Amino acid sequence: MNSIRALVPLADGFEEIEAITVIDILRRAGIEVVAAGLKEGEVVASRKTRHLADVSLDQVVHETFDAMILPGGQPGTNHLKSDPRIRECVLRHMRAGKWVAAICAAPIVLQELGILTGKQATSHPSVREQLSGAHYREERVVVDGKLVTSRSAGTAMEFAFKLVELLCGPQKVKEVNQGVLAQI
Repeated sequence: MNSIRALVPLADGFEEIEAITVIDILRRAGIEVVAAGLKEGEVVASRKTRHLADVSLDQVVHETFDAMILPGGQPGTNHLKSDPRIRECVLRHMRAGKWVAAICAAPIVLQELGILTGKQATSHPSVREQLSGAHYREERVVVDGKLVTSRSAGTAMEFAFKLVELLCGPQKVKEVNQGVLAQI
């Protein structure tokens, strides 16, 4: 049986709640989540918490996952946006028809790649003006085709559960939430 796999790249300055919540909820759903650091060793998040990724991005950059999920936060989003490995990986996942998701400021990575042109999307209000190609929505989580966007750290739980629903179905959401008790 093939397991469902998701890639979450971690750059220095990533938003803790957005990355860790997604990793946690997806793993509770039985999804194999690979947290990949843009560099070897410790990754320092936006609130100066220190994290160890499962692998370095170089170890998995050429793999295709069922989903690629970009956490926001600054300067993490800018690091993702400027990394050619991330750009190629996002484009490969889009071409392969896989799920691509971004939360908070991270949709600007997708905008720069032209992925949001003509798509419904959302983001943190602070980067809304940078999403000129998108049909901007203010919903907490927006799905358009295989693209999922969300607004901020405060929407991370809904974002994570929407990803579980899309990857595993609504029954898995119910199962996972029996232990979590989130308001979703």
